[in-house]
Amino acid sequence: MKASKFALFCILFVLWLLLTWTLNYQDVLVGLILSFAIAVFMGDIFTEHPGKFGNITRYLWMAYYIPVFFWYVITANIDVAYRVLHPKMPIKPGIVKVRTTLKSDAARTFLANSITLTPGTMSVDITEDGYLYIHWINVQAMDVEEATKKIVAPFENFIRHIYE
Repeated sequence: MKASKFALFCILFVLWLLLTWTLNYQDVLVGLILSFAIAVFMGDIFTEHPGKFGNITRYLWMAYYIPVFFWYVITANIDVAYRVLHPKMPIKPGIVKVRTTLKSDAARTFLANSITLTPGTMSVDITEDGYLYIHWINVQAMDVEEATKKIVAPFENFIRHIYE
C-alpha cells in the first residue's frame, strides 16, 4: 500500500472512531472495511503530493485553522440570523468574483468548501485562472479585490500552509 493510501486509511479510520465514539467490534470492523475500501480506491487522488504527509507543521496549521473556521461560522450564523429575523430583512444578495492565489486543486477545493460552509456565502464556480464566483447574502463589495479581502482572506493563509 502506497504512503498516500496508508495515510488516507489511517485518517479515515481515526475519524470513524471519533464519529462513532464506540469500540464495539462490529462498528470497528465496519470502520476498518470502509476505510480500507476508500483508501484503496481513492488514495491516488487524495493528495497531489503524498510526500508532504510527514510534515507536522501542516497538521499544526490545520489544528489552528479549525477553531478560527468555527469562529467565522459562528459569527456568520449570527449575521444571517439577524438578517432573517430583522423586520426589514436587510439583505442584498448577489454573485461576486473573488481571486485566490492558491495553486493546487485540493487547496482551491478546500477554500471553496470553507466558504460554502460559512453561512451567507456559497461557492458557485472555480475557474482555472484562480477566480471563484461566490453567492453572497449581503454583497458588501463588487470590486474583486475588496470582495476577496472580505471573503477569501480569512481562510487563504491557513489553507496555503496546510495544502501547499
